[in-house]
Amino acid sequence: MTDPLLFNPHTYDPSHFDDETRRLLRATIDWFESRGKRRLVADYLDRAWYSDFLEFAAEEGLFATFMTPAAQAGGNPDKRWDTSRNAALSEILGFYGLNYWYTWQVTVLGLGPVWQSGNAAARARAAELLDAGEVFAFGLSEKEHGADIYSTDMVLTPDGEGGFRANGGKYYIGNGNAAGLVSVFGRRADVEGPEGYVFFAADSRHPDYHLVKNVVDSQKYVSEFRLRDYPVRAEDVLHTGQAAFDAALNTVNVGKFNLCTASVGIAEHALYEAVTHAHNRVLYGRPVTAFTHVRRELTDAYLRLVAMRLFSDRAVDYFRSAGPEDRRYLLFNPMTKMKVTTEGEKVVDLLWDVIAAKGFEKDTYFAQAAAEIRGLPKLEGTVHVNLSLILKFLGNHLLAPADFEPVPTRLDAADDAFLFAQGPARGLGSVRFHDWRPAYDAFAHLPNVALLRGQADALAAFAASGDAPGKEQGKDLDLLLSVGHLFALVVYGQLVLEQARLTGLDEDVLDELFAVLVRDFSAHAVELHGKDGATAGQQEWALSAVRRPACDAQRSGRVWERVEALSGAYEMNP
Repeated sequence: MTDPLLFNPHTYDPSHFDDETRRLLRATIDWFESRGKRRLVADYLDRAWYSDFLEFAAEEGLFATFMTPAAQAGGNPDKRWDTSRNAALSEILGFYGLNYWYTWQVTVLGLGPVWQSGNAAARARAAELLDAGEVFAFGLSEKEHGADIYSTDMVLTPDGEGGFRANGGKYYIGNGNAAGLVSVFGRRADVEGPEGYVFFAADSRHPDYHLVKNVVDSQKYVSEFRLRDYPVRAEDVLHTGQAAFDAALNTVNVGKFNLCTASVGIAEHALYEAVTHAHNRVLYGRPVTAFTHVRRELTDAYLRLVAMRLFSDRAVDYFRSAGPEDRRYLLFNPMTKMKVTTEGEKVVDLLWDVIAAKGFEKDTYFAQAAAEIRGLPKLEGTVHVNLSLILKFLGNHLLAPADFEPVPTRLDAADDAFLFAQGPARGLGSVRFHDWRPAYDAFAHLPNVALLRGQADALAAFAASGDAPGKEQGKDLDLLLSVGHLFALVVYGQLVLEQARLTGLDEDVLDELFAVLVRDFSAHAVELHGKDGATAGQQEWALSAVRRPACDAQRSGRVWERVEALSGAYEMNP
């Protein structure tokens, strides 16, 4: 059986895309399938640099087609920055191996400051490099400061001829061993404060660019490099002053969205492998999947994965419809980064509890999935950083809805130009949202949707009450993060429901899925109750928000049949 809610390489036909997009996505799948599972696993274990994949991508023009904005496309109608098809490619690359996704991801990040730049020569150069099959890198993080760009030690000293000499190191820089262009963030030695920031383009092949090492034991190359009197010409400068700071944050806004789709792809492949193994393994005279706890864990994994896809697909629509007056993506983006990726970890953990020792075997995809999916919540800002960002939108989202025209499904072949014209990276308190309640009301007849809606209403009332954390408790991040998790579940449920309505999702699946979310909300409420800093009123509210999901054995049985049917639905070519 092919489940329409999951990606299956054997049956994948993205008919909603244009001809060239379909050809490239299908060609990518076929390339991986032709390599076969044994070869991909062996390359992963041997830490083999993926030059063969990069050669394929160059020959097909894959990165050039998908990552060149229309403004730099020279009239080629197939080239555009299209978040919907980028998400599809990201999911496919994650499905076959996070390392292949990683070289794509850091190329996205490396291009961000370039496509935002007013430097026409640099943009033209980047387009030429993409056409030549080059990859890119994003030189932001440093060994001592991480991604704390306020404290960069990459220093540019004026050379007296209109350019600079750059000195300093960067750390955790993917593709830093091979990038045709590295977008590097630094500061001028002669200018204090934000006006001294500079983003410039460097070449990893330049003799003053010194590659130190790969800082991880992996197939991917996550470099440390140092610049020693590296000549930065005037034509290499991408941004200066506050614009350089904004370009860094806005680039991360674009790039970190890909983390959710990579997580979806990894979890999908792991699910196929785990269900097939468990359903065909006999213990104590019974198939493993005959045990009730195994059925619950596999069903929970399936439902969490379906929710990941639904949320991510709907978030694409808000990204593509964004503009100066509609910046709702600034909430949904850290949600994909924080919530979807941590859900991916839960999916793999549930599957691992079922297949146990099988998950360690070196000839499985699962072994690398279990290791690699851990990284996604930790890239482009930790879970805590993104959850703190999400909290900034709680008041406006829950309590002060604004009027917006409904956002349609955005699968059209359009260039998402606003992503490289986001403007100043501030003003989050002014971002407004449409009313979250109608999404829940549309499915009020489903018991578990109604239960989560009640919990959401309780959270909104809590946020407006005197028991909500005030100025003093604002310093207690541990307490606030518990509230953040509760708020995130309301937003998560909202977009899942919006996508469910747009796609006609089976209501058995939807109600079972919301049973999981009701349990999660209750668990976070109990966690809030137990926080050291919770007041008596907060403790009382937290316990009052706990709900038991509505159980229906027949509904659960029908959903289990969908999970059971995944056994043998996909196995990678050997």
